[in-house]
Amino acid sequence: MRIPLPPVPLPDHLVEVAREYADGRQQPVEPRNAATVVLMRPATDPGAEGGPDVYFMRRQVSMDFAAGMAVFPGGGVDPRDFDTEVAWAGPGPAAWAERLGTDAETARALVCTAVRETFEESGVLLAGPSAEAVVADTTGDDWEADRVALESRELSMTDFLLRRGLVLRTDLLGVWDAWLTPVFEPKRYRTWFFVAVLPEGQLTRDVSSESSSVVWLPAGVAADEADAGELAMMPPTYLTAMEVGTFATPDDVLAEAAGRRAEMFTPSVEPLDDGFTLSMPDRFRPLVAARRR
Repeated sequence: MRIPLPPVPLPDHLVEVAREYADGRQQPVEPRNAATVVLMRPATDPGAEGGPDVYFMRRQVSMDFAAGMAVFPGGGVDPRDFDTEVAWAGPGPAAWAERLGTDAETARALVCTAVRETFEESGVLLAGPSAEAVVADTTGDDWEADRVALESRELSMTDFLLRRGLVLRTDLLGVWDAWLTPVFEPKRYRTWFFVAVLPEGQLTRDVSSESSSVVWLPAGVAADEADAGELAMMPPTYLTAMEVGTFATPDDVLAEAAGRRAEMFTPSVEPLDDGFTLSMPDRFRPLVAARRR
């Protein structure tokens, strides 16, 4: 499956639908909050171009959102992600709220969602027994049982961490971006993008019930494969992979993330040649233009 990549000419009927929302003739669906994590590791071939290796999941074609797409680990906020009793180490909810552009309660939930979904969908856990340590191995049968229980919502993140004597290592996350699905889409998400490095000693596993396969690829190579029609991506995933691929190492990405504040971007209709397309954040425009020459 090949998804048209930015800038994508919009068909006339979709432009008209967008006008109906802009004019108030239709009301947009209320979006659901979500978090996704760009999980990185140093490039397998440090001398090659393409930036850090990034973990991609290919979603089951039966899914009702982004079916068959290559995505980063992530998902919607669960009500229990708001639990104020969750064990926590690193920047607090108020600090995260400032960087995520939201209130402290929502920020706490988003950080919990990011850590929980990463564990559920890759087996990687951004937590440790203290603020200075991180879990080194999560491949045992007992860890898998807990992962499945979290995925099925039989176990909350708070109870999981408490039982294992662990704390969320929120300092292992960086803020990258924030995207809101266009107003005319029938299913909408307000998604915050985080970045993180694979902890030393941990291994990713193809474990999520929502994925048909997983792969580590240099971020820039993944964008190249999307350009060639070999890897299907939604535009925000593609643009993120393209941008991360301009950095040499995961540490460079984290250094950039340290200075970022998320600003929620909603694609809107804008002119393209004799027609229309969906807008993108301005910082992506030179990168996309260079690829379309």
